[in-house]
Amino acid sequence: MLDIRLIRENTEKVKEALKQRGYEISLEDFLKSEERRRELLRQSEELRGRRNSVSEDIGRLKKQKEDASSLIAEMKVVSDEIKALDERLKALDEETEGFVLVLPNIPDESVPVGKDETENVEVRRWGEPRQFDFKPLNHWDLGEMHDIVDFKLGAKLERSLMNFMLDLNTSKGYREVFPPIIVNRESMTGTGQLPKFEAELFRTVDPEFYLIPTAEVPVTNIHRDEILDEADLPIFYTAYTPCFRREAGSYGKDTRGLIRQHQFNKVELVKFVRPEHSGEELEKLTADSEDILQRLNLPYRVVALCTGDLGFAAAKTYDLEVWVPAQGVYREISSCSNFTDFQARRAGIRFRREGRKGTEFVHTLNGSSLEGRKRRHTRGPEALHGRRQDCLSRIAVVIIVHEAASLPQGGRQGSPHQVHKVGKRRGHRREAFLAGRWVLLRQDTFRGRRGKGIHKRHGQLAVLLLFGHQDRTLSRAA
Repeated sequence: MLDIRLIRENTEKVKEALKQRGYEISLEDFLKSEERRRELLRQSEELRGRRNSVSEDIGRLKKQKEDASSLIAEMKVVSDEIKALDERLKALDEETEGFVLVLPNIPDESVPVGKDETENVEVRRWGEPRQFDFKPLNHWDLGEMHDIVDFKLGAKLERSLMNFMLDLNTSKGYREVFPPIIVNRESMTGTGQLPKFEAELFRTVDPEFYLIPTAEVPVTNIHRDEILDEADLPIFYTAYTPCFRREAGSYGKDTRGLIRQHQFNKVELVKFVRPEHSGEELEKLTADSEDILQRLNLPYRVVALCTGDLGFAAAKTYDLEVWVPAQGVYREISSCSNFTDFQARRAGIRFRREGRKGTEFVHTLNGSSLEGRKRRHTRGPEALHGRRQDCLSRIAVVIIVHEAASLPQGGRQGSPHQVHKVGKRRGHRREAFLAGRWVLLRQDTFRGRRGKGIHKRHGQLAVLLLFGHQDRTLSRAA
């Protein structure tokens, strides 16, 4: 939430900043309402001061056994006036809060100005995208073509990836927490999801609660309405949770594979820092997310979002985009943002500097270690009920795309790294000897509805992650 004083004292600066974000908002009515509110507040405080002064006189008169009835009658009228003013002030406060809650954060001065994602600025790249002498296939095509999908290994892989991220984060000073995935309206308002994005959230009706769209919500609200000591800062948290999003308006886009789903798993990073350190901490947060991609040997680029593409609460954001060979593009896999005092002001998270009076709002930051996406079966919320869902990590699929993109339709005979033994059948299991070890290619067959993408009835395409290096290929004979 923006500081009302900032809006009042720097109106033109705020209007220009909002315009750069694509918000054409008139502040004149708000300023007039704010002026009325301040005038009513002044009148109320004057009447309270008079009532306090006269109350002392009444007490003195009563002590001296003198008549104070006229003053008492007068103060009754004053009390009624104060009550009427307070009711008007309450209505204006609600009006002011309702207006300010839907205003986005002001971009940091270093954020590039632009109208949408086409004007985002690439900051750096890491790794070289692989080049192929054939057209790489998407992960859902590879899964169907080679019949190498497995539910149980996929679940283990998901857990292994999340453990890897959590262990790496905690080794860097982040404290692991296990937050709730159902939160109240105040929590959602504190981080900026409400009231503006209510249509994109899953909500229970009676009682009213919300499924979290990101662990950022419950983790940031750990310190809601709290005053921290300066010595407590910085505070770093990491958390692994399922996340739920309706993603209104996205239907028809990225509907195959694991790109855009209603439910997915994610490891989150959240920071509470002193205001003067938030810029530096954003760079460190981004580096921590980059470290995971580097350790997984995935080519990626870092993009600074322009003003028109910033998230509602963010003052500055870096997107990490990983290279997807089959699509020939970089796709966003993580976002790292500095919210300055925007969330802290909404959630009431302050700190007190040593040796100083008063308190200040902390600055909050958050980013994804990386996301694990769950593929939906249908195009509506009913996908979460009554049908089996696979649980392959989105980052796992990205690795698979890189590991398995060298699987041409006809195979590569004679490759030194291709599967050179197939068989060793054990019941419904089929294994292959690859790079000196037996690798499970398919687990027990499951009966069920055949769907698009990698969600075939045999399970999921997780096994390719188990064999190491990017230059290995798997022959069609497998």
